[in-house]
Amino acid sequence: MDALLAFAAAIVALRLAAELARRAARGRRPDLAAWSASLLAYALAAAALAAGAAGGWDGATFRLYYLFGGLLTAPLLGVGSLLRAGVRLAAPAGLVYAGLALGVAAAMPLTRPVAGSGVPDVGDHVDVFPARVLAIAGNSLGTLAVVGVALLTLRRRPLGNAFVLAGVGAAAVGSGLAGLGEAGTAALLALAAACFYAGVVVSR
Repeated sequence: MDALLAFAAAIVALRLAAELARRAARGRRPDLAAWSASLLAYALAAAALAAGAAGGWDGATFRLYYLFGGLLTAPLLGVGSLLRAGVRLAAPAGLVYAGLALGVAAAMPLTRPVAGSGVPDVGDHVDVFPARVLAIAGNSLGTLAVVGVALLTLRRRPLGNAFVLAGVGAAAVGSGLAGLGEAGTAALLALAAACFYAGVVVSR
């Protein structure tokens, strides 16, 4: 059941990412492209959850989950929000960060082998520097950008920004609470992706 729920979350997030990509291409909207990339990262993180739930976790599955769920999703959301607010430097900065995150996730040593069922605890397998420091910095700055832009433009887009803030809350709960398991984490990933998508569509 956990694997099915995680796979369903991946399909939901992938479908939403594809729709935002279509809108971005049609309207030449780099902000929507960044949000689409973030939802794609959500989808791939959920796919890693599904793989871990179905066949057990290993080093490769954990690296994929950490890259897409821990390193890329929130920063790319932040890039999209900053681009929507007119901060053009967010695009090249986001590309540089994404390349750095990919390199760190591929090269980071695992302090202990990853095995068994249940979402692995990052603290048990990843050193503080550079991987965890990068994740904390990227998630903090990305979340700050999303929340800051949403609050600053709340009067102009009250319903859309309310959905965005709800998505931030769901993502924070999913990543911050231990013991949720693959099913609980996947459900919150799907909820967060749906909220972010609704926020973009309502406030376009």
